[in-house]
Amino acid sequence: MTPTPQGLPESLGLHSQLLDLDPSETQEWLESLDQVVDHAGQNRARYLLLSILQRARDRRVGVANLRSTDYLNTIAPDAEPDFPGDEHLEQRIRAYNRWNAAVMVHRAQRPGVGVGGHISTYASAAALFEVGFNHFFRGHDAAGGGDQIYFQGHASPGIYARAFLEGRLTSDQLDGFRQEFSHSGAGGGLPSYPHPRLMPKFWEFPTVSMGLGPINAIYQARFNRYLHNRGLKDTSRQRVWAFLGDGEMDEPESLGAIGVAAREELDNLTFVVNCNLQRLDGPVRGNGKIIQELESYFSGAGWNVIKVIWGREWDSLLAADTDGALLNLMNTTPDGDFQTYKAESGAFVREQFFGRDPRTVAMVEHLSDNEIWNLKRGGHDYRKLYAAYRSATEHTGQPTVILAKTIKGWTLGSRFEGRNSTHQMKKLTLDDLRAFRDRLFLEIPDASLDAVKPPYFRPSEGSPELEYLQDRRRALGGYLPDRRVDCRPLELPPAAAYRIARRGSGRQEIATTMAFVRLLKELMKDPEIGHRFVPIIPDEARTFGLDSLFPSKKIYSPHGQNYLSVDRDQMLSYQEDIHGVLLHEGITEAGSAASWTAAGTSYATHGEPMIPLYIFYSMFGFQRTGDQLWAAADQMTRGFLLGATAGRTTLNGEGLQHQDGHSLLLASTNPACIAYDAAYSFELAHITADALRRMYGEPRAGEDQNVFYYLTLYNEPTPQPPEPPDVDIPGILAGMHRYSPAPAREGPTVQILAAGIAMPWALEAQRLLHTDWGILADVWSVTSWTQLRRDALATDDWNLAHPDQPPRIPYVTRRLSKSSGPVIAVSDWMRAVPDQIAPWVPGIWASLGTDGFGHSDTRSALRRHFGVDAQSIVVRALQQLAGSGELDSSVVDEAQRTYHLDTHRHDPQQ
Repeated sequence: MTPTPQGLPESLGLHSQLLDLDPSETQEWLESLDQVVDHAGQNRARYLLLSILQRARDRRVGVANLRSTDYLNTIAPDAEPDFPGDEHLEQRIRAYNRWNAAVMVHRAQRPGVGVGGHISTYASAAALFEVGFNHFFRGHDAAGGGDQIYFQGHASPGIYARAFLEGRLTSDQLDGFRQEFSHSGAGGGLPSYPHPRLMPKFWEFPTVSMGLGPINAIYQARFNRYLHNRGLKDTSRQRVWAFLGDGEMDEPESLGAIGVAAREELDNLTFVVNCNLQRLDGPVRGNGKIIQELESYFSGAGWNVIKVIWGREWDSLLAADTDGALLNLMNTTPDGDFQTYKAESGAFVREQFFGRDPRTVAMVEHLSDNEIWNLKRGGHDYRKLYAAYRSATEHTGQPTVILAKTIKGWTLGSRFEGRNSTHQMKKLTLDDLRAFRDRLFLEIPDASLDAVKPPYFRPSEGSPELEYLQDRRRALGGYLPDRRVDCRPLELPPAAAYRIARRGSGRQEIATTMAFVRLLKELMKDPEIGHRFVPIIPDEARTFGLDSLFPSKKIYSPHGQNYLSVDRDQMLSYQEDIHGVLLHEGITEAGSAASWTAAGTSYATHGEPMIPLYIFYSMFGFQRTGDQLWAAADQMTRGFLLGATAGRTTLNGEGLQHQDGHSLLLASTNPACIAYDAAYSFELAHITADALRRMYGEPRAGEDQNVFYYLTLYNEPTPQPPEPPDVDIPGILAGMHRYSPAPAREGPTVQILAAGIAMPWALEAQRLLHTDWGILADVWSVTSWTQLRRDALATDDWNLAHPDQPPRIPYVTRRLSKSSGPVIAVSDWMRAVPDQIAPWVPGIWASLGTDGFGHSDTRSALRRHFGVDAQSIVVRALQQLAGSGELDSSVVDEAQRTYHLDTHRHDPQQ
């Protein structure tokens, strides 16, 4: 190790320019260390140095913490608090939950059902949950509000089993696990995982798309602080818990936002990572140590890390390990070996683990093989877990992660415990059932152990176990999970608030993005709901015109603004404030989507309806965070997604990775998403007003409030016309309205259906058709292809279910059936977007779109390349008329020459 000029080795991370103000004293310290090593040994020297580092941390000296500590429990035995509960009764409750969870999944494999399920995850995590349920998880009725808990998805059978013990679920419902329709009718069964949409009075947070639980939990804890700091709700006593798997931590979303939690000092957040060392197929880190790796990540990010590795049975062995032999084995044994040990026997552990060092062999000579086998892991030790949870809840200034070592499939028997195949194992043999029952000390006679449908077990009412369980939940504020919606409809803004959008832009050309921002600023002035709007921005406020909110609404920061802003003299300076309204997330669409979800479900999690508006490059919405938006739909998020800079040719200079021609198609796949592609600001006004009414006001009969709106916005400035006197508001909301009818005279006619930024092209095509070719055209503004399609599908379904009733007609069919001529659809999207309605369009159908990758060029060049400009619309219209016999085909050739259209142009999809 080469010393720096000041004598400090750079590899320790010490600053090379620190001056040694007293070299003699420094030398004395170094010599003292040498003497300790020489006379007391390395272990003693190491202990002293670690103690000095801890004292330096306590005294805030400013020396960095170690990124990784020994493979030991963080909390020493003499620092553990007394356990306040009845450990025997809590052990019995765990046993009942373990049995019922496993039996529920087993019974779901009965002949004729066979719907799958997972047994082993909950078997490893039962103690992790039960310590929380009995001592820490605050229910909704607790003073100051309840905790928010993200349950590990694959452990859902155990949560159902507990609800069965509590009397909230029946045995018949357990028998409906994963049978949501076939068992006792719709709603009679239980969903596979935590799905709020499928069980809206039970589950609160969907978690089984692995990686989304961690990031959503972080932004939920952050949103709790946001509500508190803005004075909207006192959330100071509420805590967010996230129960995660060690394999799940490989997902980018799992670790990608942990720096946010540390920066914002979210000490209201606790991660509990179930480190059973196994993924679905095999070990998480067979050649490494996942707990040590995660400790380094979280500690380096600024979290408080608590390791719970060893159960109490190891305490005496570690106390006798004066020369560090056992510690060395613990530090150097890879996870793959630890997994194998618990799939073997006590004799195997004695030979393969302790047998690697004569000193550790001697250490366990007095233990039988059975006693060695019963050396538990920390994640199964109730007292160790209680100490960790209590420490986490008392810690301030940092979020906490608890890394608890467990065994996958624990207590299920040798065919399950630690086996690579245990995740896929769903059934127990009769021998497995007997052994499992005996291990749990359950009073179930052999005669009741049916191999197909073994019984559930619930002690009689009034038993000590049930009384204890109920008492603990009453003391903590009620049952969990428990989703409640307790909020009144909001008083919505008057029509005058929308006047700025309905009157148009006059002589000024503005993009629909700017038109919406102007509308938003007006809505945020509303005295009733203005404070409920939560704009969420992934570092593009200036692109979208939202920097105009910086001075008045400010950017939320829990630390305020403790620096001199470089643009402080400008009108739109960057201003951070602890009471700020804007959530400026930085360059993270995943974080922004999680933040939007937390805000959009506040009506349920806090009884405070908030109105989140997440604005982003439309290309980086559904394409980049589609899984999160699907989970948001499951969580019944309400709010607005604003896909700005939409369209394949409108964001013309950015090229292939930025130009969006398909997000509307992706949005159409989400049943909770109501997507609109407005052309004009007056359309946006009516769509926004109706969206607020549906989500936050009084929904109409049959309407689902639990939806969100996706509005595509463009960055191309165009004149925004005033609202027509005879505006067709129902048509705007249904998905289409006739904006520019053809002159009332006889002649060949076409119907042009245009959406969004394509409306100016369609209107120009209408003019060219009339002036150059004598063809009439109606121009329709299609605000939502998807809503038109959904209406048509619903109509078809109704007709199928009611053959004895007069058939209903889809909206798009009714509107177009009164018009003549071929129908030409055009948009700045791939053709599959308008083609959604093709089956219900009467007559001849053709669509134009921007299929293929984006390119950088002028807008006019790109639109000619994709064949969607006004001239291309004209030629397609003439071609359709020629095909129907209303024109001679030579007219089409003439039009192509007139408009210099290349009949051999390059395929835009290539």
